[in-house]
Amino acid sequence: MLVIAFWNRNDFSQDILFDPGLEREPIQKKVQIEAFDASFNGITYRIEPEYDYDLYGLVVSYRHHDGDSMLHKSWNDHLNMVDVCVVWQDSAFTPLLNKLDFWSGQFTCNVETKDDAAWASFNMDQLSNNHLISDDPLIRDKVGDIKIGDQIRVQGWLSAYVNTANLNKGSGKRGTSTVRTDTGNGACETIYVREFDIVRPANGGWRKLMYLSLSTYLAALAIFIWRPYRPHG
Repeated sequence: MLVIAFWNRNDFSQDILFDPGLEREPIQKKVQIEAFDASFNGITYRIEPEYDYDLYGLVVSYRHHDGDSMLHKSWNDHLNMVDVCVVWQDSAFTPLLNKLDFWSGQFTCNVETKDDAAWASFNMDQLSNNHLISDDPLIRDKVGDIKIGDQIRVQGWLSAYVNTANLNKGSGKRGTSTVRTDTGNGACETIYVREFDIVRPANGGWRKLMYLSLSTYLAALAIFIWRPYRPHG
C-alpha cells in the first residue's frame, strides 16, 4: 500500500476546494522603483523591479535550487530558491487535470498528455513557470514547504537581477517575462517575493494514505525489531 500510495501521491483530488483567487489572472502593475541590493549566502545581487505582481496558482510542478549544482553553481546564483509551475482559472478547474503530466526541468515547466479531451480543456496561457527569488529566510522557509496540489499566493515584483560582481561585465543578468502568452526561452516570470502563502494545502487522499501506511510500516518494523525472540520448539 505504501508503494502504491507513493506512486500516486501527486494525483490531484477530484473534490478540490478552490480558493476564489484562482478564478482570476495574475495582476501586474508597472512600478517605478529604484534598483536595490539583496544579499544571500555571502553574495550580493542587484534587483531591478519592473512590475508589482500578485499571483494565485495551483502548484503542478516545482524544482528547488540550492545554488550549489549545475548552472546555478556556475552563475553563483543562490538567490533563486525554487522554480514553481502553477495553473489557474480553467486550466486549474478542469476535471481532466490528472490526465495531464507536468514536470520541471532546470529552468522550464513541461506538460504533455495523450488524452485529446484533456488537452482541449487546457489553456497554456493559464500556466506559468516562476523563478522565485528572495533573501528573506522566513519566506525561503515557507517556499520550502510547497507540494504539488498546494494553492499558493505569491506577491512581489517581476524583476531582473544580477550578481553585483558582474555589473561592470555586462553579463549574467537574468530577466523576466511580463506577459502570460509567451513560450520558450525567456517566457518565465522572475519574482522577487515580498509575501508568500500556501492558502490551501494539497488534500489528496493518496498523500494522506502514503503517510498513514508509512507510519504503520515503521511501527510494525519497530515491533518486529524490538519484540523478544522466542524460538519455536
